[in-house]
Amino acid sequence: MSPEQQNEGYQEGKRAGAHPLVVVLGIIGVLWLLIYLYVPSGKQKPGAVAPEKIQAMEEADAAPVIFKVGGTVPELNVISVVVPAQATESQVIGLLRRFREARLADTLSHMLPPTTPGNKLGDFSVADIYVFSDPKYAGPEAVGVLARGAHAPGEFYPSTVQFEVAMEQVRGHYRIDMNDTGAPDKGSLGFADESGVHSRNFRRIF
Repeated sequence: MSPEQQNEGYQEGKRAGAHPLVVVLGIIGVLWLLIYLYVPSGKQKPGAVAPEKIQAMEEADAAPVIFKVGGTVPELNVISVVVPAQATESQVIGLLRRFREARLADTLSHMLPPTTPGNKLGDFSVADIYVFSDPKYAGPEAVGVLARGAHAPGEFYPSTVQFEVAMEQVRGHYRIDMNDTGAPDKGSLGFADESGVHSRNFRRIF
């Protein structure tokens, strides 16, 4: 067969077969598809736990925990409650949520003594509720130190309990302030005062 016959059907200046750019784009597309199918995304990486799963883990052992009122400081609108030492963090979280639900349903006075009885904003218009496991820190002296904050002058409020020591004993804290219409309920594991000083286990719950 002559060269002229072999080249018959090809137009001058055009390549035979697929254009190299088309081939490159095709390879890139296949590689992208393989990566998408076989490489786990950020939500699927081993060891990563989705927020809803963390929530489920917190609530898994959150059987209602027993508690008792440890003390009150009426002039500071403070209540302390004591839970067993073996209470888990999940149970403390559950207790704080129970308090909030009762406050919203106007039944918190069935669980705790009112801090502002007869107030037009409610029996708990302002309240600081501290959760402890050690009854020694649930008394008026320790919770008074916490309520006054880290920067309260010691000469005016002498105490044998140091703020930093009492703060680390707080298992949970529920702050109610009905004057703060945007966020009247604040709950946390651990404790943080208004200046930002906080315990090592502090974590905001709501």
